[in-house]
Amino acid sequence: MLSAFGHNPTIAVGEFSGELTIPGGDPGAGSLQFRADAASLSVTGDVKEKDRAEIERVMHRDVLESAAYPQITFASRHVAAEETGGNQYRVRVGGALELHGITRDEEVTVYLTLSEEQARAYGEFALLQSNYAIRPVSFAGGALKLKDELRFSFDFVMDRTGS
Repeated sequence: MLSAFGHNPTIAVGEFSGELTIPGGDPGAGSLQFRADAASLSVTGDVKEKDRAEIERVMHRDVLESAAYPQITFASRHVAAEETGGNQYRVRVGGALELHGITRDEEVTVYLTLSEEQARAYGEFALLQSNYAIRPVSFAGGALKLKDELRFSFDFVMDRTGS
């Protein structure tokens, strides 16, 4: 996010919940719901405490406006799965992402591995801040500007309940 400052921090989501449903063990018939508390996002990794505090302040006040838009949600609308081998799948999940008070359709490719006890879903995707009415943030009197495209990665391990 702030690689121009010599930082490429990792932002972690502290409070979130979600549900992945895979009826009959068929990922193509599945659905995904996800909710994250925007205020729970925090900077992790090798960042000086002073820089961490400034990045979090800017992220919550100027970028996400967490007080006004406290929830980030995703609800799948369509799912298409392709088995890639032994209980492993490449799944295209399309749905409604609500961020910063704006809901847009997004599609994410998820790599899914299923076992009797758990499901693991991982992948990465990019979003344009401008698609969600997030104004570009600049620093150092406008000399440095946050890029419009932000990259995200995820890796979830979920306990399986039921079938």
